[in-house]
Amino acid sequence: MFDLPLHETVIFALVFVISVAAAVVGVLQLLGGGEKSRRFLQPFVSLAVVLDAVMLVFRAVTIKAVPLTGLFESMIVLTIVFGLSYLFFSLAIRQVWFGSVMVWVMLVLVVLTGIVARPASQAQAAASTPWAIAHAIAMIFAGAAAMLATASAVLYLFARRKLKRKDLLGILGKVPNVEKLEHMNLFGLKACFVLMTFGLAGGIGLAAISTSLNRTAMDWLTDAKIVLISIVWLLLGAILALWKTAKLKERTIAYVTIVAFALILFAVVGTSVFCGTGHDFGGAETAEKAR
Repeated sequence: MFDLPLHETVIFALVFVISVAAAVVGVLQLLGGGEKSRRFLQPFVSLAVVLDAVMLVFRAVTIKAVPLTGLFESMIVLTIVFGLSYLFFSLAIRQVWFGSVMVWVMLVLVVLTGIVARPASQAQAAASTPWAIAHAIAMIFAGAAAMLATASAVLYLFARRKLKRKDLLGILGKVPNVEKLEHMNLFGLKACFVLMTFGLAGGIGLAAISTSLNRTAMDWLTDAKIVLISIVWLLLGAILALWKTAKLKERTIAYVTIVAFALILFAVVGTSVFCGTGHDFGGAETAEKAR
């Protein structure tokens, strides 16, 4: 994060502070703040989304291209999409636990974005192709769908545990009903699978037409990020197929959702930090100059 230009550092720091404030409000509303605390969540999330959008504009001006070329830019877009998803669903879902979990997830996303932050770099030629743009957009929306599914799965398991203990007061009016959470979890999984399918197809098209990337088919097939995302795609497909044919239990689906999300997080952030990956369309020259 501290490698960023000053104006981007200030903006990202504001996003972080606002996200922390939203997370604190999420805790306060669970401790009894109720309506008084909840009214601050939407303004906080909206402000964070606007600031992220401003940062993307600065990135677009700097690289003179659509700001989807690097992991940092993609994570910012993912944060924006997830924030907008929360604002949309919060119009219909007013229970305090839903809002709290969503802003906590958003804070985690902001922290992960800070971990992979780096100065703007000139995009490789392949990044401006329709295949690359389609691939990036589909994968970003797939990530947002996975986050929604995971938040719903966590709330479902929490509500189910409370019901099993006959603690109705712990969830009554605070958590969406179990049926709604099941539907949201499945909706998120289906959307993630479909979008990831388009994303993988776009990635295959990009690899097929781009000679400037200097990567062989074996390089792509053994890249840690691509391997993990492919595993998640197969896992989601298997879960949805079993849900249709074998009537898989909702609790099992919820646990698998959380596992799939953990794999996605490691594929997106962990591989870049720990394993290294060639799946990055930002050039190095500009980044070095910015340093």
